[in-house]
Amino acid sequence: MTLPVPEPGLVIRYAYLWDREAREGRDEGSKDRPRAIVLVVADEAGRRCIQVLPVTHSPPRAAADAVEIPAQTKARLGLDGERSWVVLTEVNEFTWPGPDLRTIGGNAATVAFGFLPPGFFRTVRDRYLALQRRNKTSQVHRTE
Repeated sequence: MTLPVPEPGLVIRYAYLWDREAREGRDEGSKDRPRAIVLVVADEAGRRCIQVLPVTHSPPRAAADAVEIPAQTKARLGLDGERSWVVLTEVNEFTWPGPDLRTIGGNAATVAFGFLPPGFFRTVRDRYLALQRRNKTSQVHRTE
């Protein structure tokens, strides 16, 4: 399998560990689902630290906590037809590629669905960063 270059806005298949699951002592995500890369930082050694936002079918408790993915974007990425949201209140952070990447369906050649549209991604990123600045987000660091 050839791994894509991790870039902000790329939607990948990843075993996300929710903050509540981590607080319960779990260290493995329960479901492999689409996740949106929101931040990529390279260190001096060239390792890439990635932050991914979860994508869920569950509507947010507060509108400010998530951004709904447009149906057209979901269709272009090859995702299901149900309503979905990018959750802005928590992230998983890991060193790329990490053990929690998963291949897509029967296509063992990739872990990436594609990119969010630039304008939509900017909205997601900006709203996430605003919540982060106000200490309204949580971060789960995953093992390498």
